[in-house]
Amino acid sequence: MTKAARQLVLLGSGRAHLHFLSTLAVHKLPEVQITLVSPSARQIVSDLVPALVAGHYRLENCALALEPLLRHTGVRWLQRQALRVHARHRTVILDDGTTLGYDWLSINTGALQDQAVLEQRMPGVREHGLFLRPSESFVTLWPRFAAMGDARALRIAVIGKGVEGFEIAMAVRHRFPQSAVTLITGATSPDADPLTPLQALLLDTLRANRITVLPDTVTALSGDAVELGCGAKLACDLPLIATGLQPPLWLQDSELALDAQGFLAVDLTLRSTSHCEVFAAGDVCSLVDTQSQSRYAYGQHAGPTLTRNLAALASSTNLQFVPHAAAVFSLIACGDRRAIASWGKHSTLGRWPWWIKQWIDRRMVLRLTKSPP
Repeated sequence: MTKAARQLVLLGSGRAHLHFLSTLAVHKLPEVQITLVSPSARQIVSDLVPALVAGHYRLENCALALEPLLRHTGVRWLQRQALRVHARHRTVILDDGTTLGYDWLSINTGALQDQAVLEQRMPGVREHGLFLRPSESFVTLWPRFAAMGDARALRIAVIGKGVEGFEIAMAVRHRFPQSAVTLITGATSPDADPLTPLQALLLDTLRANRITVLPDTVTALSGDAVELGCGAKLACDLPLIATGLQPPLWLQDSELALDAQGFLAVDLTLRSTSHCEVFAAGDVCSLVDTQSQSRYAYGQHAGPTLTRNLAALASSTNLQFVPHAAAVFSLIACGDRRAIASWGKHSTLGRWPWWIKQWIDRRMVLRLTKSPP
């Protein structure tokens, strides 16, 4: 009697899963049937969206078609979305009513911007805001707004903090040099820690590029203004929403262990802390060192580590820990042909970090789009 193939279900086509899929044409997993659940025929690489906004890339440079990547891999692709995960029964329910059973489940769907939650916090955001997530919707809508900015000077507000808010604000400034650009980062606590050297450099770079930075909250949006927590109104033609990332709703009743914010809790092997047959990578999960209970930075190591560990499941070998990346070398785009390079406590702004970032981005896209042997 032929032994039944074990079932590996991949939810989402995020960067870690793309890395894993790119290896399968050469290194197939023995006696494993792999099913990919992903609703779109292409995956927008979110890291490249700021370059698209700035005008450096066209859409085809930022989108990876799934079908060529899956060719010769033996992977079954279901162009659906997950509605529920039942960890106890090891099943996934899709939006067409299909139930998938699995021996192993890997999740790389990314985080979402929950528009219902954001609407409660900022009434009017659903009607007037342009959301960065999901990336597929954003890149579809962006050309219409880009045409407006090319035709006349706009008043643009980017709502969001962190690297994503910075990169989008800088990209908008480069694309529309005559427009007024404001970055609204949220209220700062009076007892907040002093700025790190990197945060200080980011702030100086924003101001040097004529981007107004407002440490305030947004309480509502209308057709021509953003209302702030201080009571003032900021005139605005285009609010870009780069805040409010939320875990997928179906995680809530999945019975998988979650962190305080509702993201999937995984250990240093990217395995669920509650269900050993479930793995996850990317924004959908929270990586925790279970011995110290501290959050753990892993930089760009998620894809290679997940790939090795999914292969280890099939061969019954030991799992590997994701390398600690507390001092990871990171590159932050500045809209123009410059970038900020950051390593540990050191950071610098210049053209050479931009060239390195371009080389890394293009190399990654080329590796995932070239025809497998």
